[in-house]
Order: sequence, then C-alpha cells, then structure tokens
Amino acid sequence: MADDKERRRARVVEEGEFAGWRTPDRDTFDSRSGPYYHRREADGSMRCAFRADRRHLNGLDMVHGGALLTFADHAIFMIASREIEGMPSVTVTLNSEFVGACSEGDLIEASGEVVRAGASMIFVRGLLKTGTQPVLSFSATIKRIRPKTPPNPGAGVD
Repeated sequence: MADDKERRRARVVEEGEFAGWRTPDRDTFDSRSGPYYHRREADGSMRCAFRADRRHLNGLDMVHGGALLTFADHAIFMIASREIEGMPSVTVTLNSEFVGACSEGDLIEASGEVVRAGASMIFVRGLLKTGTQPVLSFSATIKRIRPKTPPNPGAGVD
C-alpha cells in the first residue's frame, strides 16, 4: 500500500500497460529518461519498471548501460522512500555489475531492499531484471540532507 508521501509525489497511471502503477508527477530528468513506474507490493517492498524503447539503445541495438544505471539510480530512491521520509537526499555511491543484456521492447524491472538506514546514510541493494533474467546488480548509498528548515511534506523522491 502506498503511503501518503508516495501519493503526494506521484500520480496513478489510469490506462495502458502500467495502469495502477505510480509515476513521478514532476518534469525531471527521470521523467525524460523513463518514464519510470513504481508500486508498493503487498509485502511492503517497492517494485519499479520501465519499457525499453529505441531511445534507450546503444550502437549495438541493446539497452545502453547508462540507461540501466539511470533507472537503477531512480530505483534506489523508490526502494528507500520510507527511510528517506521526504527529506532532500542524494546518491553518494552507486556500484553496479552488468550481468546480462536487454533489448528494445523489454520490460525492465527493479527490486531491492534497504540493507541499513542510519541517521543520515541509507544503504540499498537490488537487481534489475527482464523477465527472469538478471541484467544489472547494484548497491548504493543515499545521504539524507538535513534541511535548515522543516522539510516540505509535498516534496521528495517518492
């Protein structure tokens, strides 16, 4: 079930392949490089997805590694959205291993977990897959930036 922060920062897709999923409701780099979609699963985990199209491909007609890393960076913030709690946050590290390939038309999904959340650092790991095939494994560190004023409850990464 989506929490209130998720509802304020994302709109529900009403039709098509991703009906019922949420997508960021802002004009940002993620919205131009995706679009990316997310939904909270029954077990509380976050699932993210996008459909690869022509603009995501490299010269070999495979999905470009940069497109996968951009999606992984987006996914870490969705996976850690409850720990981020609407606070401004940035990626400190993003480590990855390319373990497979994907093509135009593939549905690429991300799942993962928060390994640990401290006062300012959140450690996340996850996997991108297409179907049952792993494409990219990743681990990352997010730093919450403590604002000098209270955070805006309508802002954030969720």
